[in-house]
Amino acid sequence: MKKITGKTNLGELVSKHPETVNVFFEHGMHCIGCALAAFETVEEGARAHGIDVEKLVEDLNKIVNKKSKQF
Repeated sequence: MKKITGKTNLGELVSKHPETVNVFFEHGMHCIGCALAAFETVEEGARAHGIDVEKLVEDLNKIVNKKSKQF
């Protein structure tokens, strides 16, 4: 998996890695299922909700890397 960045598409990320949904929720981003999420980047969504983009991206990468190491 490529490293998740602020430019990563939200819809694609959640589709490929459903385990990331809880990370978004923990950061206060509860609109993952909304129509705009399919077209927004992680950065766009985070900024729209006043969320620290760097911390969110860091936590997303941690959960995806943790999951991939389990296999």
